[in-house]
Amino acid sequence: MGISILITSGKGGTGKTSLTGGLASCLAALGRRVLCIDLDIGLRNLDLNLGMDDRAMMDFTDVIDHRCSLRDGPAQHPKIPGLFLLTAPVSLRDAPDPRKFRAMVRDARRLYDYVLMDSPAGLGSGFQLALSAADRAIVVSNTDPASLRDAQRTVSELQGKISPIHLVVNRVQPRLMRRMHTTIDQAMDTAGLPLLGVVPEDKQVLLAASMGVPLILTSRRGAAVAYLNITRRLLGQRVPLMRL
Repeated sequence: MGISILITSGKGGTGKTSLTGGLASCLAALGRRVLCIDLDIGLRNLDLNLGMDDRAMMDFTDVIDHRCSLRDGPAQHPKIPGLFLLTAPVSLRDAPDPRKFRAMVRDARRLYDYVLMDSPAGLGSGFQLALSAADRAIVVSNTDPASLRDAQRTVSELQGKISPIHLVVNRVQPRLMRRMHTTIDQAMDTAGLPLLGVVPEDKQVLLAASMGVPLILTSRRGAAVAYLNITRRLLGQRVPLMRL
């Protein structure tokens, strides 16, 4: 039985979708079958990050409403075997039925080793939908005070409903942190979560997304290495934190 993971953040701009795509790509590259589900209705971007905007034809509502099956609906990545995507609908008149969504994720866990759910920023309906079907959660935050405060609010919503919950500090800029007199330890203390990994600010993330190619296929440094390290920790391996 596979594992379903909610990847969320308190605010937009933390790089949550890039992290989701990076972890999914690494998991698949390491031989796991991975299903990504984009839950950002109307503002979906995970297909672009994965380089699958011309392939992801079916969205998750097509599966839960039985317009296609879970075996036929997800699009397969053209270059990374074992990586699949169910995108979000462009628009939606009625909110998806949480019971149907949970049933779909439960069935997906029988077909895939990992189900990564890219939740929209904030604590709205997309977040609640993903939370209802998740086994564990990753909260993504930057190091600025506003991002960490929003991460705190997200953690308070998750605690008591799901475990474990881990923190990924993303888009880290060491020089900026020194000028702000802040540290990763302080970010952990503010969010109140154990640290799963840190990811440096890396222009290659944006360049890869603009080319429609997963980062791990274009880079072997920076954020690509950080994604791989975090992935290995998800798999239970002991990997030292990346030195920034």
